[in-house]
Amino acid sequence: MSIPKIRLSPTEYLHQERTVAFKSEYYAGETFAMAGVTHQHTRVKDNFARETGTQLLGGPCYVLTSDMRVKIDASGLYTYPDIVVICGQPTFEDQVFDTLLNPSAIVEVLSDSTEKYDRGVKFGHYRRVPAIREYVLVSQDSPLIERYVRQTDDSWLLTIFSGLDGQFEFSTIKVKITLADVYRGISFDTK
Repeated sequence: MSIPKIRLSPTEYLHQERTVAFKSEYYAGETFAMAGVTHQHTRVKDNFARETGTQLLGGPCYVLTSDMRVKIDASGLYTYPDIVVICGQPTFEDQVFDTLLNPSAIVEVLSDSTEKYDRGVKFGHYRRVPAIREYVLVSQDSPLIERYVRQTDDSWLLTIFSGLDGQFEFSTIKVKITLADVYRGISFDTK
């Protein structure tokens, strides 16, 4: 005999999420506990966020990391991207100001357990947010960054940046980062 899943409304999810010590994503009535991350994942994320944030100081854009929940209004997904870039005035779901509706760019650091989801279903959700102009996938296992930029016809253009001597550049935000800086402190297996 199977145990039926408890389905939550978005309001019930937000109430629960705001009172527990761990984070969960939410979609179609179900919650999904966030997986733990490795030292390497965290180091790559923090390096990328720090380098981006430093270059954005004093401008209209700024960086938030994985504690900022994002809601995809068109699909109802609530998620926690690794890095969010906000340009201009942020819009929030309610007066608690913990659920962002209009990120300008999203960066996800890939892991074995999330890569398929980040590339596929999750990217499908993100594409439904008109404010998102760029989606960036950062490998933690090799010096490789993939940048998808929304085009005027709503298609997405992929550019690949690789090698520690390479340089990543956002297309719609004035930020350039060497891959050596993104991967500072990371050792890659040479299998």
